[in-house]
Amino acid sequence: MKRKISCLLISNRGEIARRIIRTCKNSGIKSLVIYSEADANMPFVQEADLAILLEGNTLGDTYLNQDKIIEAAKMASADAIHPGYGFMSENAAFAQRVLEEGLIWVGPNPHAIEQMGLKANAKEIAVKAVVPVIPGYSGENQSVEFLYQKGLEIGFPLLLKASAGGGGKGMRIVHDAQFLKDAIAAAAREAEKSFGNPSLLIERYFPSARHIEIQVLGDKHGNIIHIFERECTLQRRYQKIIEESPSPVLTKEIRDDIANAALNLCRNIGYDNAGTVEFIYTENEGFYFLEVNTRLQVEHPVTEAVSGLDLVQLQISIAEGDVLPINQEDLIQNGYALECRLYAENPSNNFLPATGKILDWHAPESSGIRIDSAIENEAEIGILYDPMIAKIISFDKDRFSAIRKMSYYLKKLRCQGLISNQLFLIKLLEDPHFIHGDYDTHFIAEKFPLEQELTIPRQHLLEAAFALLLFRINTRFEEKKYPQIPSGWRNNFYSLQKETFYVSGEVFELNYRQISNNTFQVISDAKEYRLSIKITKGNEIRILLNNCEQSFFVIASNDQKYFVHHPESASLEILVAERYPEKKQEKIKGAYESPMPGEILKILVSPGQKVEEGEPLMILVSMKMENTISAASAGTVKELYVKESELVPASKLLLSIEELEN
Repeated sequence: MKRKISCLLISNRGEIARRIIRTCKNSGIKSLVIYSEADANMPFVQEADLAILLEGNTLGDTYLNQDKIIEAAKMASADAIHPGYGFMSENAAFAQRVLEEGLIWVGPNPHAIEQMGLKANAKEIAVKAVVPVIPGYSGENQSVEFLYQKGLEIGFPLLLKASAGGGGKGMRIVHDAQFLKDAIAAAAREAEKSFGNPSLLIERYFPSARHIEIQVLGDKHGNIIHIFERECTLQRRYQKIIEESPSPVLTKEIRDDIANAALNLCRNIGYDNAGTVEFIYTENEGFYFLEVNTRLQVEHPVTEAVSGLDLVQLQISIAEGDVLPINQEDLIQNGYALECRLYAENPSNNFLPATGKILDWHAPESSGIRIDSAIENEAEIGILYDPMIAKIISFDKDRFSAIRKMSYYLKKLRCQGLISNQLFLIKLLEDPHFIHGDYDTHFIAEKFPLEQELTIPRQHLLEAAFALLLFRINTRFEEKKYPQIPSGWRNNFYSLQKETFYVSGEVFELNYRQISNNTFQVISDAKEYRLSIKITKGNEIRILLNNCEQSFFVIASNDQKYFVHHPESASLEILVAERYPEKKQEKIKGAYESPMPGEILKILVSPGQKVEEGEPLMILVSMKMENTISAASAGTVKELYVKESELVPASKLLLSIEELEN
């Protein structure tokens, strides 16, 4: 029986909540969101028609609390629940409970979610559907010793994966038997924490492969279609960064074969609503089934761009009982789409999460560009949730045009106040291997030289320093009390003024004097430059440097720290040298500092304990990412400075070790 939705509860947050709200508004459906105390000022809360606070900040108190979510739905007389992705989206028990409470579940039926929820079970179903699967082990015996023996049988390299989840959690690549047992224990522990299930599966590992996924959509009447493929090969820490459609390497024949395999698998379990069937593909060995994501994917806008469909609208229509309004033969893959994920993370520090406040967020409207973001100006990026700031999607007639458009847009996008992967994305899009589609899942880790690629030309750093200098001078112009006296006036004309800036770790000493209205002579690196202030609009300053005009945007964090958006190098942090700097404290010998802000999950050592090189000392978790602090050398634990469950900032002193004398 068909039921229409009048009020939809979105049991999620951030950019996916905003995305679903947009479709609700376009469909005349009242949108209801739940939110934690930490999310009280987030845009998705303000944009929804109704918002209900779930007291607390932990996931267990809020976005994973089934009782509170159902209670919120009843309180607001909601008809249905859309789980978005992550959180409760692939929880079969929650989907079943939603239905039992008389609500509509906007997602696959609970049976399909349960069937595909465990990767081991999904592989068995794939075999029955005659879909190629990766050789490996996915049985019930999960003892470390048994898994170790199975790993030896499969051979190296091999891959450990959490049976109950994805997103890189509980995943380890092992190249040598001596590391296998430790890797099994670590992967199981991470899987238990992330998914409540420590079970692992072991698979043959392909050193060079591509990640291809097929978007599927089925209704409750037995109809199912695929909406082409997305390539999600470019990843770091086993998580996607760039997605594109169509794939630059698939022929029509291979695309059809993979898509038909996906449909066969879904028909075998009576799949309905949106989902994604994932495969790995190698040119020499063909394709193998990986898993089914029984939900909407983060990268679904790529499919929407090349198909012209609204997947959320179709999800709602299917949940209401409608027949799919489109047939397979009606679908056409038009043009080319590319998605980049903007993260609060430090590519130069193994892509570890970064926290902070976004002081300046400006995503200008542009033809063929779509922005799905979670934030606005002054948004705080903390340790509780995923570090993704926004998704940028470009669409054009072909791959080269879409890449060029994306690269240009990323340079114009302003995201200032914290560390992000914006420059990394720009450089990745400009890499010849990416442009020609010549890459695999390990391209970033093995073939993209981060230190070299992320080195900003000194000329760009100098230009940013010039922009900040003129911005500060102009600020003094506006603030000076005696307009008849020029800024920086002194009774000795021959004595230059001086400011010293630190830009991306490089020192710039700028000696300058005003030579006419808004024009300055600047000497740096023994070279002389002529700078003019052309236009200032608030924080924007346009300068003329040796007859070349450029615009910069400057944000002050405090009197000593600024962020300058350079038109080619994205946001640059600039520190103003203190005139009378305080003496820095000496670092404790043998000290270990936190590489990122986070929570101390587990302390594995105690004072007086002897440790060997490489031995795990402490486990830190931030933004759902686990990071193990290991001993750099053998020694004895001298002192612990933190305790378990403590929240720590980046660079916080964790412990010290008295190293053994050589």
